[in-house]
Amino acid sequence: MEFRTSFSIPSFEPKIQPGSKLFSMGSCFSTMIGNKLEERKFNVLNNPFGTIFNPLSLFQLLQRSLLDQQPDESLVLEHDQRYYHYTTHSDLTGGEKNQLLVNVIKKQSISRQFLAEASHIFITLGTAYVYELASTGQVVANCHKQPQRLFRKRLLNLDEMMISFKGFYRLLQEINPTANIILTVSPVRHLKDGVPENQLSKSLLRVLAHQILEEGPRLSYFPSYELMMDDLRDYRFYKDDMIHPTSFAENYIWELFKQAYFDHGTLEKVTKIDNILNDLKHRPFHAESLSHQQFLHKLLQKMERMGPSFDFSREINAVQNQLNFHDKPSPHDSKSQ
Repeated sequence: MEFRTSFSIPSFEPKIQPGSKLFSMGSCFSTMIGNKLEERKFNVLNNPFGTIFNPLSLFQLLQRSLLDQQPDESLVLEHDQRYYHYTTHSDLTGGEKNQLLVNVIKKQSISRQFLAEASHIFITLGTAYVYELASTGQVVANCHKQPQRLFRKRLLNLDEMMISFKGFYRLLQEINPTANIILTVSPVRHLKDGVPENQLSKSLLRVLAHQILEEGPRLSYFPSYELMMDDLRDYRFYKDDMIHPTSFAENYIWELFKQAYFDHGTLEKVTKIDNILNDLKHRPFHAESLSHQQFLHKLLQKMERMGPSFDFSREINAVQNQLNFHDKPSPHDSKSQ
């Protein structure tokens, strides 16, 4: 008897390769995928503007980056002696207004350069609900803990989300026509909106993703939301907040992502990297023991064999420092000689 509803996920082309340049942006689930790619030494720009939940703010940020537009100074606010911008997450901040604007411009410039060369762009859609400034009607990406009276909450419609995507997509095709976009709907539940409202929001995002796929050949959809809702489908796969997937659920979805977007050779390399990452977490009972020194030498060889496509220079230096430290004679040894 089966207690799961599993389903097959197609193998997508073109595959992500060790030399691929990857851009990840959207909700916190996008950050998770980006982190896992970074840990495995892929070249990733991961949520440069911080977590962005709604597609309108996301596509507008990407569009402004590609156009090299200056950030709107009227959308800067000061809170607790820090400056923030309504179009970005609170992770992007500054001690002064000009410092914040410089930081936003820098992130836009980095994003533009990366998008121009990216092989794959991973976009996670989080919610179709937005907050807009009551005074101007401007949609914000983050309220930055400002009083609720300053905002109006509303549900985006499909037309405005599609218009926003098309504005970004048209510019992307001009500077990087070979870029591949991977869309997904975040499995993170936005329960503060309400359970029926969350389902409505996710449904709109799923329809949006479907409509976007009809815009060109280099667009694909990875079913993160469906894997959480229909395959795992159990509260034990949520953290205590009943909102975010557990690490087990994230790893399960990550494994299926790898199967869909990595070829056999890349999967083999990622498996070797996973083994190295596990070895790097090892904490010995006796760091000076011969067995641990042999373990470190073998680990060093594993990392060196990965080649230039995977930058383990920081980890190699750390292991070499451990070996050099234990190779040094102690003062007691030098006296005995």
